[in-house]
Parts: sequence; structure tokens; C-alpha cells
Amino acid sequence: MKEEIFKYKKTNFEKLISYGFLKNKNIYNYSIPFIQGDFVLNIEISKEGKFKTELIEKETKEPYSLHLTDAKGIFVGEIRDEYYKILEDIEKNCFEISVFKSEYAYKIIKYIKKKYGDEIEYLWEKFPDNGIARRKDNSKWYLAILTVKKCKLGFEGDEKVEVIDLRAESQKIPELLKNDNIFAGYHMNKKHWISIILDGSMPIKEVYNFIDKSYILAKK
Repeated sequence: MKEEIFKYKKTNFEKLISYGFLKNKNIYNYSIPFIQGDFVLNIEISKEGKFKTELIEKETKEPYSLHLTDAKGIFVGEIRDEYYKILEDIEKNCFEISVFKSEYAYKIIKYIKKKYGDEIEYLWEKFPDNGIARRKDNSKWYLAILTVKKCKLGFEGDEKVEVIDLRAESQKIPELLKNDNIFAGYHMNKKHWISIILDGSMPIKEVYNFIDKSYILAKK
């Protein structure tokens, strides 16, 4: 369960400090009274993102771990619920989604947030490394960042790459496809969408220009 909470997430260490974590060398520590002060929950996060917890019973000063098992009962259930509630709050306030491998993907995420105030939406539980962005005024998608196998784009091999799908003017798409970095829209209507591999082969400013054009086209 703990692993699921922090799956596909990365730590924002500045937010850890704001939340109340104390830094000691490369370790961030946080302690909080637990269950009316009968316990203390100690949380440790390393600079590498490793996450450890220890629940200590104050009276005995011994670790308590039944909440991490399938043990039944009202008391252990109360502890388990409170434990995961705290972890979920830390995840919400101190962690960010980290599902993509390419630097370009994160540059794009920052770009659309700064320019359009939009966030990437992750719509598919089975495909957590796929996301979309849509206009606020009409909810139409103007980009999708997808993780696909190279063979799906006409290359050899099953190596996975990240692509961005963008709207483009249909009459211009045949000419655009002559570019080695541009492909027919993957999983989209190929008359209206193109795909660009996010491997650095196209300058990021050119990618931004295609995003802006796609954003405008999504208005129509």
C-alpha cells in the first residue's frame, strides 16, 4: 500500500522542509504524535527518495508494526487508517508526478503550465505513463504525451520512447511528414494529428511552436 501511494512520484525536497521535515545531511526526518499521543510516527526520506517509517509506542518505546500486516481489529484498523492518511497527505503536499523519462517531457509540462495554466491529466490507470492536456474553455485535447514502442512508429525493435501528439492543419500534414522527426499521429486521427519523438532530435523551441499551433487549432 505504501509503495502504491508513492509510485510514479518524485520528492520535492523544498516542500518537505515547508511541511516540517528536518534535514540532517542527506536525510529528511519528520516526527508526529499519533493516536492521541500514545504513539510517535517517525518518517525518513533520503536524498535518493527512499522512504522509511517507524511507529513507536511511547509507553514501551518499542516499534509497532501490526498496521503493516493483515491483522484485524478495531484498534489496528484505526492505526492503519491514520497511518495511510498521514502518508497520503505527505504525498499530496511534498511529491510530484514522475512518470516520464525524457527531459523534454518535463520541459513541456512546465511550458504549458506557465503559458496556459494547464496541467497534464493522467486518465488511464492501466497506462500511467500517458497523459493529455486540454483547453479549459472547451475541454478539447491539444496534446498527449505517450509512451510507445518504436516499432509502432515504423522503427525496428520494442524499445519504448516518448512522443507528443499534437493537432496540425490537415493540408499541411503531408509536408510535415517529410521531416524525419515528425510522424503520423499515433493513436489519433492521422488527418489532424502528428507525433514528435521527445528524444532531443527536434529543438525544444520548435516543439513549443507546434504546441502553440495545436492549442489554437483545438479552439476551432
